[in-house]
Amino acid sequence: MEQISAFNLHIRLDNIAVVTIDVPDEKMNTLKASFGPEVHNIIKQVRDNTALQGLIFISGKPDNFIAGADINMIANCQNALEAQTLAHQGQQIMAEIAALPIPVVAAIHGACLGGGLELALACHSRICTDDEKTKLGLPEVQLGLLPGSGGTQRLPRLIGVSNALDMILTGKQLRPRQALKLGLVDEVVPQSILLAAAVERVAKGRQPSRTLPVRERILAGPLGRSLLFSMVEKKTEQKTRGNYPATKRIIDVIKIGLGQGSFSGYESEAKAFGELAMTPQSAALRGLFFASTELKKEHGADAQPRPIKAVGVLGGGLMGGGIAFVTATKGKLPVRIKDINNEGINHALKYSWDLLDKKVRRRHLKAIERQREMARISGGTDYHGFHNRDIVVEAVFEDLTLKQKMVAEIEQNAAPHTIFASNTSSLPIADIAANAARPELVIGLHYFSPVDKMPLVEVIPHAGTSAETISTTVQLAKKQGKTPIVVGDSAGFYVNRILAPYVNEAMRCLVEGEPVDKIDNALVAFGFPVGPIQLLDEVGIDVGTKISPILQQAYGDRFAAPQNIAAILNDDRKGRKNGRGFYLYPGKGSRSKKQVDPAIYKLLGVSPKGQLAENEIAQRCVMMMLNEAARCLEEGVVRSARDGDIGAVFGIGFPPFLGGPFRYMDSLGAGEVVAQLQRLASQYGERFAPCDRLLQMVEEQRNFWAK
Repeated sequence: MEQISAFNLHIRLDNIAVVTIDVPDEKMNTLKASFGPEVHNIIKQVRDNTALQGLIFISGKPDNFIAGADINMIANCQNALEAQTLAHQGQQIMAEIAALPIPVVAAIHGACLGGGLELALACHSRICTDDEKTKLGLPEVQLGLLPGSGGTQRLPRLIGVSNALDMILTGKQLRPRQALKLGLVDEVVPQSILLAAAVERVAKGRQPSRTLPVRERILAGPLGRSLLFSMVEKKTEQKTRGNYPATKRIIDVIKIGLGQGSFSGYESEAKAFGELAMTPQSAALRGLFFASTELKKEHGADAQPRPIKAVGVLGGGLMGGGIAFVTATKGKLPVRIKDINNEGINHALKYSWDLLDKKVRRRHLKAIERQREMARISGGTDYHGFHNRDIVVEAVFEDLTLKQKMVAEIEQNAAPHTIFASNTSSLPIADIAANAARPELVIGLHYFSPVDKMPLVEVIPHAGTSAETISTTVQLAKKQGKTPIVVGDSAGFYVNRILAPYVNEAMRCLVEGEPVDKIDNALVAFGFPVGPIQLLDEVGIDVGTKISPILQQAYGDRFAAPQNIAAILNDDRKGRKNGRGFYLYPGKGSRSKKQVDPAIYKLLGVSPKGQLAENEIAQRCVMMMLNEAARCLEEGVVRSARDGDIGAVFGIGFPPFLGGPFRYMDSLGAGEVVAQLQRLASQYGERFAPCDRLLQMVEEQRNFWAK
């Protein structure tokens, strides 16, 4: 049986060759090394056909051009040389495309990322559609890599070194108009005329290269370039703290290409790609990518989800407004909000309007599209319209009696199949469902604040929740653009349970006299996006400290917060939201930055002296988190090491380059984790005693991630 090709050549009557990229049996086009001979063969046919007027690359998929290279190719490499060879092969194909004597146009619709954009950069011009699905970027840095098929060399020459560094170092994805403004694409057209516009561009012949803006031309000179690289290196080091080796290599490779010429640039790109592919950081980041991709394919239970056509939200506060926003804008589902007064409804509607308005002002959205999104959200103070809701997400106060009342009201006013999903961070779902007439339809759905930004959601079934309810709730979370993990119905669920001992340990360091900013800095240097004390200020001290007593009651004294922390709450310190917490926050419009409030030390009765090394502070806080994560897996709170890693990285910003708490423990080895915990237990107390699961793993010489 003849193998279906991923690259199909068709020669039109006007002698323009069209290559349609359509990887068989795959939803997304990705580039594989095995396609090399196919592409070489097509390029040879094009080169040999002297009658051809031009060549167009276009996708046969409905919503993507090329989403990148197949990452499994890297996983299959045994050493740096094999990965370097992969990069050389990619560079060779792109060089052959760029060297064709006829105009070559990339006609882009949908995701054009990584190797896909590198292929487009090798073409002589690029056209893309104005569709919201169309995004262009080089996201390799997010996998601990750099673009390996010429991207580090072609992009700076096309859009200027400053713009290229920004794109490659952040991995950000550009919308069509942004790409046009930077000169990454030459034209933006409606999808219906994409091929026709590409044909027209071929007819114009090869256009002279675009002149870079004055700023980029200055930066292209030796002096401007030297200043730029010096500034970028400093800024990148501040941001990454040396934890992401790919960023330094990206800067070096671009610098070599511009300073020593393309040949040296391509060589150093391939070498750096090979070496980065073998780093533990890239392995961890790729592991996270595969784990989240796997999760997207799962239902969360052995049952097909029910169709979701309409959603209800109870409560128009910050969480309710955020849940309604992602349901309407990402899920494209009609959502109705119920609140006890019109003020709550208006607050929730304004929340969505403000977020959409920001997009309109930034030209990411047209005014008419804003209206369309807002039209999906409605609200009222009664249950009008709730009879046809497939799922209702409750986001009222953390009060058990109130939540049970909400269950009863939904059972009276909604359909017999309506799922009741409670957004609770601490109350057991079994208790919320205790008086329900249909307990099989009650489930927990724990979002993180702010809902529009945080990617994780915890799905919490109680013992009586049906499999169909679980899979339907997981489906809603995915539609909302979330990564859902199914966790056990126990105090703190998973994320808050591993976060609490980490934050508590930071508080203990503070009470012992370590300065606030030193503690935060120690954990940022370790790899967290913010330190634990700043995190408490961001969440709200009043909210963040509510969960400790619940966890202490459930699991004992290892969850006890230091006693004198209560003095901070009693001083009406809520954190950023009321301008004073551990830090003082300047008012809106002020240019000054937040700073530690020295009054904190007086309240706690300590004088900051800072005797511990930063790595000792980080070790104390992180080890408490790791030990608790191992307990959660042992107790079945998380179903797998994979879910536990995703939950920690996406929910609380556990350093992605370490791959999550379980992958990190594997990299240290169970023996080393136990040894560190035992040392800390002898020095600081029994709360550090390693859990049974870890001791057992040392005995059996096992890892969390089976190799």
